[in-house]
Amino acid sequence: MALRCGIIGLPNVGKSTLFNALTASSVPTENYPFCTIDPHIGIVELPDQRLEKLRTIFKPQKVSPATVEFTDIAGLVEGASKGEGLGNRFLGQIRQVAAIIHVVRCFKDDNVTHVEGSVNPVRDAEIIETELLLADLETLEKQYAKTEKLVKFGGKVEKRKFDVISRLSKHCNGGHRARTFPTGEDEVAIIKSLHLLTRKPILYVSNVDEKEIAHAQRGDLEQRLADFANKEGNLAIRLCSKLEQEIAVLSDNEKDMFLKEYNLSEPGLYKLIHAAFKLLGLETFFTGGSKQVRSWTIKEGTIAPDAAGEIHTDFQRGFIKAEVFKYDDLVRLGSEKAVKDAGLAKLQGKDYVVQDGDCIYFHFNV
Repeated sequence: MALRCGIIGLPNVGKSTLFNALTASSVPTENYPFCTIDPHIGIVELPDQRLEKLRTIFKPQKVSPATVEFTDIAGLVEGASKGEGLGNRFLGQIRQVAAIIHVVRCFKDDNVTHVEGSVNPVRDAEIIETELLLADLETLEKQYAKTEKLVKFGGKVEKRKFDVISRLSKHCNGGHRARTFPTGEDEVAIIKSLHLLTRKPILYVSNVDEKEIAHAQRGDLEQRLADFANKEGNLAIRLCSKLEQEIAVLSDNEKDMFLKEYNLSEPGLYKLIHAAFKLLGLETFFTGGSKQVRSWTIKEGTIAPDAAGEIHTDFQRGFIKAEVFKYDDLVRLGSEKAVKDAGLAKLQGKDYVVQDGDCIYFHFNV
């Protein structure tokens, strides 16, 4: 399962600078609106120190971390849902991602133009949220008209879909996001098929300056955005895009010195990626051997056969058992053999729910 995140926000808030830091690439970051027109895509390895521990145990030829895909989407403006600033094109790009990284400017700098004329993070966040909601209302209006015609001649399936769309339309027309719409298990598939923008979880990134990031506590602007995110049922973190871009190109030793200078325990990008995982309810399991150690991304609550399917469909189709080694046991005892000798390697069946950090060998037959 590849985690796909879209980076959005108003123009000139630091989206492309953040993308550059994430991918250590060189996307243009000129100081004018719509610098980014075509979306830039970057694949980033998931930071996970556990892989290094597993490397020392298995001594593999290759180590393959899980990856995160980031898409740098052009700045949205008020009226985007009606096509302002090429808005329809950019909104279409957002539909393709699993999570939204919403960069919001929380720094003041007279040399950097603000499209709204002043720095106000909650107002800026609400502008984008409103445009996403307006785009969803247009989608729902079209789907309502379409299903209304079908329901006249259809059966239970068509009537069920029309009922869900009717209730969801009313919910969103009341100014509420699709993600807050109460749904039954039998309704989830219908809503997913609509690809609504306001159903996607959002990670708000307070983009601050170098002075502010060195402080342990959030400043007023960041706190206001964090409170807004919490009220919306989303997450908020803070980082300095400009600083992260500088850190991204340094050697490991230089990074450590840089981080200490700003009282940071780790690069903000690590925090961003892990926050995105938390937002989407994702976790990681490992496979290991002499050829390769690899991490795999799954949803929390995934059962063993479905986890096996992330590796290959044959593993899922012919699943027999999952031989599970706990990461902590492997590190503590030093080898798979030692874990087995201690009676800590467990054979699990089809109902086993994979846990974050499980090291698994799948038994299958096709």
